[in-house]
Amino acid sequence: MARSDRHDRREESELVEKLVHINRVAKVVKGGRRFGFAALVVVGDGKGRVGYGNGKAREVPEAIRKATEQAKRTMIRVPLREARTLHHDVPGHFGAGRVILRAAPPGTGIIAGGPMRAIFEALGVHDVVAKSAGTQNPHNMIKATMDGLSKCRSPRQVAQRRGKKVSEIVGRREGAQTTGE
Repeated sequence: MARSDRHDRREESELVEKLVHINRVAKVVKGGRRFGFAALVVVGDGKGRVGYGNGKAREVPEAIRKATEQAKRTMIRVPLREARTLHHDVPGHFGAGRVILRAAPPGTGIIAGGPMRAIFEALGVHDVVAKSAGTQNPHNMIKATMDGLSKCRSPRQVAQRRGKKVSEIVGRREGAQTTGE
């Protein structure tokens, strides 16, 4: 067994898979109805990587497997502050789905509805406040959330792009003000 094969297997076993939605569709044919299933799955490593996938098949397990494979291929990296929350507030949208993702202080927990909660749990975020405005369709909510997460930037990334130091970008936190009067 090659070294990279072992690494890939170990990495895959550490992934968190969340089944978000299953849709059953019926096709009416001469002998009755043929059922098909569409599965929506979110996959993450709990350390800042997350992806989603959609799979369709005649049976539920096959649809879930296809969705999981697609989710693993479409994973994105999201910078996290202190490995527990987002660096800044960010909006996201897809179609009629509009979401607002907000960083939260320690101990807040994940305050988010259905599909968004699955993304944050798979991502490894512990403190976040998220609000969905617009559609309640899980597909569009997930795509809007992923759009918002893809816009997240760490202070290091912003500083590098602007050619400045991180301290110039972040400045002082609200609680660390000095009284120089």
